Amino acid sequence: MPLDATLNKRIVRALSVLDERGTTGPRLVDDAARLCRRVKKLLSMDLVPSTADYDALELSCHALQLPFAYNKSHHGRQPLRTRLKDRAILAIESLSEFFDQPASDDSLLERTIALLEQMPERAPKLNDAKLLADAVNLDDFGVCGLIVQTIQLARQGEGLAQLMDGAEKRELYGYWDARLKDGFHFEQSRRIAQTRLENARAATRLMAAEWMQEE
Repeated sequence: MPLDATLNKRIVRALSVLDERGTTGPRLVDDAARLCRRVKKLLSMDLVPSTADYDALELSCHALQLPFAYNKSHHGRQPLRTRLKDRAILAIESLSEFFDQPASDDSLLERTIALLEQMPERAPKLNDAKLLADAVNLDDFGVCGLIVQTIQLARQGEGLAQLMDGAEKRELYGYWDARLKDGFHFEQSRRIAQTRLENARAATRLMAAEWMQEE
């Protein structure tokens, strides 16, 4: 069942405001939709029982983008890169304010909060929380992960030099191998991440080759 139209409209409106100047854009709305599609893809692989809470999963996908939107109550501070636990906490705080109307579904809010609370845990009790965590962690892998990181760096005033330096350090210290080992609850998700990682490494090698030509 799709989310309540009024609730969905309010969340989309919030996700469309990107900074204190009122700049609007589809980036966060698109990111939420992309995360929803990834969750549905994992669900289609039968990683969890057919009793999955689709509504809470969908709402969670939108809520996890809210910390990146401009919010006057947070004085415009946007966590450009947060730990999964921090992001979940901020998502819960941001989401709660959208359930202040009689038409809102308190049961859905409770289920979504439970899902977001368990998502960062090492061994969540809810299968849906495991699946959501894997879907979110996949966002860091692959060429798409590189592009997302580039956007984050650009918003901090950094650029390609910092992107290349970060990629080199992650390989040097085994960051990605550790993420592959500990960042996924399902082997199928881990295999997807491994394929994406090889794609990102190939793209990084191409960038490095072009970088060397300019030195």
